[in-house]
Amino acid sequence: MSAVLDRPVVEPHLDPDLHKREDVRPTGRRLGPGRRRRLAWLLGPGALLALWTVTSATGLLDPRILSEPWTVVATAGELIADGRLQENLAISAQRAGLGLFFGIVVGATLALLAGLSRIGEALIDGPVQIKRAIPGLALIPLLILWFGIDETMKVLTMTLGVFVPIYLQTHAGLRGIDLRYVELAQTVGLSRAGFIRKVVLPGALPGFFLGLRFAVTGAWVSLVVVEQINATSGIGYMMELARTYGQTNIIVLGLAVYGILGLFSDGIVRFIERKALSWQRTLAG
Repeated sequence: MSAVLDRPVVEPHLDPDLHKREDVRPTGRRLGPGRRRRLAWLLGPGALLALWTVTSATGLLDPRILSEPWTVVATAGELIADGRLQENLAISAQRAGLGLFFGIVVGATLALLAGLSRIGEALIDGPVQIKRAIPGLALIPLLILWFGIDETMKVLTMTLGVFVPIYLQTHAGLRGIDLRYVELAQTVGLSRAGFIRKVVLPGALPGFFLGLRFAVTGAWVSLVVVEQINATSGIGYMMELARTYGQTNIIVLGLAVYGILGLFSDGIVRFIERKALSWQRTLAG
């Protein structure tokens, strides 16, 4: 026993005795989802595109119901050549960006006020839950009466569709912060600003990013609707005009553009989330 106690303390990774021992770590199949694969998120959309191509080429899918992929690509080339697609896409992106920006600001601000104050929660949470129960699109007739059919109505409709998921998930993230961190912040004497910066914001970020993913989708969904209501520009207007003339290829192209925008915007949010929450170790990797 004394010989063991007299041995000098050696770092585990430098101890020669450890190198002689058998590796007893489990070598079976791991229970997690495995290593992250680059560009794996394109697999699902690629499979959907392949199915569309095969069913169109074999005649299983009637082109009068859904235009062939090559027809849609040719239509996109024509619209790009005359500048219509770029012009309408830029206007749609501007509307979606404004609605997303204002929705994020409003939702995050309300979540902080409600999450950090019982009075704020009593005043804010109830009205937000009422808005949550009312579909945003059901408010469009009222918004048209109040603001007309110009850009204000369109951006406000998207803002209403964005701020609710931001508020709900951020507020849930705030309320889910472990009380021990709050007690630790009080023990070390953190100020209110330091508490918000070092405890509240990191604790709310996972919920915020989850809400942001829902919000991005909500912005595009709202955009599809508002651009088909007395609009004179945008991808939705282009699709509505094509419906009038029975141009299925342009309608499908518009849907494809919305889908691609939604897919890539969600990918951007997920990328930012991984970088911002790199300190977390989860199944997402």
